[in-house]
Amino acid sequence: MPSQTQMKRVLVIGPAWVGDMIMAQSLFMTLKELHPDVSIDVMAPAWSLPLLERMPQIDNAISLDVKHKQLALTKRIALGKKLRTNQYTHAIVIPRSLKSSLVPFAAKIPVRRGYRGEMRYVLLNDIRKLNKRVLTQTVQRYVALAYDAELPQPPKIAEPKLNVDVSHQAALRASLQLDADRNVVAFMPGAEYGPAKQWPAKYYRELAGMLIKEGYQIWLFGSEKDRLVAEEIATGYEQDIKNLAGKTSLVAAIDLLALTNYAVCNDSGLMHVACATDRHVLAIYGSSTPAYTPPLSDKAKVMYLNKSCSPCFKRECPYGHYECLNEIKPIDVFNELTDW
Repeated sequence: MPSQTQMKRVLVIGPAWVGDMIMAQSLFMTLKELHPDVSIDVMAPAWSLPLLERMPQIDNAISLDVKHKQLALTKRIALGKKLRTNQYTHAIVIPRSLKSSLVPFAAKIPVRRGYRGEMRYVLLNDIRKLNKRVLTQTVQRYVALAYDAELPQPPKIAEPKLNVDVSHQAALRASLQLDADRNVVAFMPGAEYGPAKQWPAKYYRELAGMLIKEGYQIWLFGSEKDRLVAEEIATGYEQDIKNLAGKTSLVAAIDLLALTNYAVCNDSGLMHVACATDRHVLAIYGSSTPAYTPPLSDKAKVMYLNKSCSPCFKRECPYGHYECLNEIKPIDVFNELTDW
């Protein structure tokens, strides 16, 4: 790679989704590798601040108190002016929206870097053309922004690693009455994007039965939105399945996932979280593709059928058959897990 001009203090405008924020850690790690003394601040939605606290590369996490997709011009400009005293040398803007560039511009940061998008030529002064033929993965596009020039080849990717709070972990295990004596397989059956990324609940339930017969217990993770599908999986298995969906925070999920032996999940934010806790992760892909958003771990396996109609990147199957998911059978997933 070419030599780099020195970064002293950088403000990163972070993404708005869990999985993307985990992938952004690869950018933070690369910045630290290129500039060991750089100070990194990240501006992001309030929900992500506890997550950023688990990334040792971050010095400060700054909350952007606006709703998703809200312009909030006055708030963004005011925050930018407030940040002028931090004397940032560089800004890296991960989202490609115009509004995401407003704070660095108002903060008068000398170098404001990001990809071309939404007519923000004045707001950014180091604008990159996104070469999708070279940067085929989302994480590669993030990491490439660490470099002073556009790259002729994909950058090396550092695997995200989140810190685990052992004392918090022990407290959670006690308060949730989790069994510490049996091996655990984590299930993450949700996917915020939609049903075309969700392996069927009945398949998760069937897989749970196979694993329970082998002596495993199951911990179900997810948000409040995933509670019903988690209940569908867990009903009748109350002695062997602990339904944690909607009962734990994101950072609690980090600490609890670090206690599990394996994780089975869809292509989701929690998939990236599980990988960043160094678990063995089996990720099931439907409408998306691991060529674009792979699990960032050498301990991960992927199940993806690469059907002629996929990846479609749709929230729901355009044909109504969901073959990309339905044809991945529980016995196939079980065999992959037990073959680890």
